[in-house]
Amino acid sequence: MELGHGRKPIVERIMEPAEAKEKIKNLVQIPIRSQIANEVIGISYGFFSPLQGFMGKADVDSVCKKMRLADGTVWSIPILFDLTAEEIAKLGLKPGMSVLLTFNGNPMAIMEISEIFDYDKKEMCKAVYGTDEAKHPGCARTYAYADKFLAGNITLVNRPKINAPYDPYFIPPLEMRKRFAERGWKRVVAHQTRNVPHTGHEWLMKGAWFQTYAELPIDKPYVGVLVNAIIGAKRKGDYIDEAIILTQDELRKSGYFGDHNHLTSLTFWDMRYAGPREAVFHAALRTNLGLTHHMYGRDHAGVGTYYGAYDAHNLLATVKDELDIVPVYSMNWLFCPHCGEITSEGLCNHKSEWQKFSGTVVRSIVVDGVKPPRLIYRPEVFDVMMECGEKYGFGSPFVTDDYLEKRIPVFEIPPMK
Repeated sequence: MELGHGRKPIVERIMEPAEAKEKIKNLVQIPIRSQIANEVIGISYGFFSPLQGFMGKADVDSVCKKMRLADGTVWSIPILFDLTAEEIAKLGLKPGMSVLLTFNGNPMAIMEISEIFDYDKKEMCKAVYGTDEAKHPGCARTYAYADKFLAGNITLVNRPKINAPYDPYFIPPLEMRKRFAERGWKRVVAHQTRNVPHTGHEWLMKGAWFQTYAELPIDKPYVGVLVNAIIGAKRKGDYIDEAIILTQDELRKSGYFGDHNHLTSLTFWDMRYAGPREAVFHAALRTNLGLTHHMYGRDHAGVGTYYGAYDAHNLLATVKDELDIVPVYSMNWLFCPHCGEITSEGLCNHKSEWQKFSGTVVRSIVVDGVKPPRLIYRPEVFDVMMECGEKYGFGSPFVTDDYLEKRIPVFEIPPMK
């Protein structure tokens, strides 16, 4: 039995098609949007263990006020299923009912409704995001929820079809653990990302690899880096998902890492940009994937100026003894022209000469389409990024209106045979 976050068993809540076809007959159907579909996958495959479904009020209240589930397990972000009071009345939904969740018209999962409740969204925002400002993207998402919430366990009845080029990178927790064992990895450190990697990101991973290796013998490759790319809702100006996942893997393919110490994967999740709280959520998620360590850089999962540079580190320290994953903290990696190399702000003392990897500067390089120096982008990574822009991004590696309207979906729920 594989144990995940909170030392609870990882359980895949997936029903076989023959049984599912009988179970879903005559069930009330509820269409769901992409965020809920992402979370159904997260629950069903064990990414969100120990959750077995969408949270009830006791869990939500405890998560908001204590950063714990009602049973005491550390958990930092509510996982909610929202519906309007009008929809609930129209469908005749009540606790004790089983309903069929459909995505784009096809059956996806059965939900056993255990509770219907409401919750103060403003108070939820203050607790989770440290602000109730609607301009914070997590608050905006919360305020957009309908006025009622349904709690209940979820069972997947129709597995998602992962489309190319993502299909090799969807590796659920139980399968991921097998991959680690096949490679002989004793420790694996997570790299959380939603970016195309420049060399600062590369050295963030390499630095964490060194930290994680620590006292282990060096006669065999005992430590791996798992890039776990977050795939979810996109905003204009983000990197397109295809570019993120394929450029991350290109670092391995081009030899900057190797099969012996690097693996790329994805998780379906709509970022909340909750900073410190999201850092704790990431610890739970990556524990379930079988990782032993997790790298945390500056302003992890933050947005704007809502969080301090190391607020995530400080919050993690308060629950570190209850997590089954070791935080690996990192300062910024940057280019120092005096040293003539990528270095950490914690290493070299040429502060007045440091050149940080500004998102604006990196973006301008990409927009210009001129191949940058190797010290900023690996040439193979840059080429793959630009190729992705042409092949998948309608001419740009950044999200545009065309991409949002016409992109190939990451996954589909096929018709049930």
